[in-house]
Amino acid sequence: MTFEREWAELREGAAKRSATRLNSVPADGGGGGGGGFDLVVDRDDLGAVGNDAYDLLGRLAKEGDIARPATFDAATALTNGNFVSGSAVLKVHDLWRTHLKTLLDSCAQISNHLDYSKARHARDEVKIVGDLTQISVLTDDMK
Repeated sequence: MTFEREWAELREGAAKRSATRLNSVPADGGGGGGGGFDLVVDRDDLGAVGNDAYDLLGRLAKEGDIARPATFDAATALTNGNFVSGSAVLKVHDLWRTHLKTLLDSCAQISNHLDYSKARHARDEVKIVGDLTQISVLTDDMK
């Protein structure tokens, strides 16, 4: 199988898994109104990603910086001892701190975004149901 064909199949499969489908109005003209929600996001894997990101954030915040103070002390001692490698160890120290902060920010953003999205969709659903109820009442009054 060629790369292009395999890539096309993977994209098609991903599109099928993540496509949003809205229920349509039945052929008899009636609307939903059964109290159920039409737009449902039921993706356990998204919840698992958010949970993993939150867990990783907690562990990284606690354990990701354990070696940094010792690395800084080693860099200072090497530099004070006139070793050329002191500046290289200090560079490693600074890069680790930068990358750790980036990773912590990314984990927090993933976790927070999924929580925000869930809450936002719940508020949107309440508004949509309210708007549709008002339209239904107006339509009934016009008959």
